Formats: sequence, structure tokens, C-alpha cells
Amino acid sequence: MFSSQKYIKKDIIRSIYNDKRTVFKLIDIAQITGESNFLSLNNKLNYYVRTGKLLNPRKGIYAKEIYDPLELSCRIYTPSYISLEYILQKSGIIFQYDPGITGVSYLCRNIRVNDLDFTYRKVKNDILLNTRGIIRQANHVNIATPERAFLDVIYLNSKYYFDNPGLLDKKIIRELLVIYQSETLAERVNKILKNDRYKQT
Repeated sequence: MFSSQKYIKKDIIRSIYNDKRTVFKLIDIAQITGESNFLSLNNKLNYYVRTGKLLNPRKGIYAKEIYDPLELSCRIYTPSYISLEYILQKSGIIFQYDPGITGVSYLCRNIRVNDLDFTYRKVKNDILLNTRGIIRQANHVNIATPERAFLDVIYLNSKYYFDNPGLLDKKIIRELLVIYQSETLAERVNKILKNDRYKQT
């Protein structure tokens, strides 16, 4: 009996570390291990946390010893996707540096995990659940294109300043505008794109 339990424990850890993801919820681990007893699985995972085989960065979330913060961002609140300043900064659209990760979800929250800030801004469900302009990576990270992040920012902050919006694809922006169903937003965007300072180089 003891040897069987030991094998199951090893199999759970092996299954987790063989998976390409680095951050998991209980349901994720149940699916990859085939364990249907959630109470038993939860107890085992808590044991792995205590013994240092897994991390527990947030309640109900487990991670490998080295995990991807972008994965964590998408797992803390579901549904959500990475967008806003984080994407615009990485794309060279804005110059202000901020190591934190910004995302869009169904609520507003500011969270700190291991000295890294995660900021979530709330949008309507119709916008949140629309996948146009969202790239779903193999590790289940949902990440906005620069054009989608640009529109998200203007939707949430009409007076936001962009350092280098000429890098954006205007055609894609206009195609994505339909997501927001807002004439006011369309007017804001058109005003920005028509500004000589924002012309593409």
C-alpha cells in the first residue's frame, strides 16, 4: 500500500513537470494526472508545497520552481489577457518602463506576488470574451496584439499619451474597433490616427 502511494506521488510530480505549462490550478493538475479525488489531490499538492517540490504563489494556484509570470497573470483571474501598458511598452509604443504586468479581466485588482506587480483593469464581458487581436500561446498565455492593447488603453483612458504610435497598423486598429461597439471610442481613435504626429513612418 505504501509503495503504491509513493508511486502516485511521483507520478503527479512527473506529470506536472512534463507539462509545458509552469502554472496550474487544481483542475489543471487533475486533468493531466487523471486524479478525480480533488480533496486527496489537494492534500498531495499541499505536501509538495511544504517539501519544496512546488510553489504556491497564490491561493489555489501551484507552480513549478521556475515559472512564467505571464502564465501566472492569466491564471490568477480567468478569463483575462495581458494587454495595456505591458504590451505597448514591449512593442515600443510607449517609452515609460514598468516591470509590472498589466491585463484586462472582469474586475479591477492590484496584486503583488514575489516583488512583481500584477494590475487588472475591468472591461465589459463582450469585450473581454472577444478573441480578435488576442494571441493564445501554447502555454495558455492570452496576450493582446499591440493594436488590441492600444484600443484597450484608449477605451479605459481617453487622455492617454502614446510616444510612438506610428508603429501600429492602422488598418488592424480599424478592423478591431468593432469589438468595442462605441462611437465615442471610434472618434477618439480616428482623432489620434489623423494627427500628423501619429503618422506611420
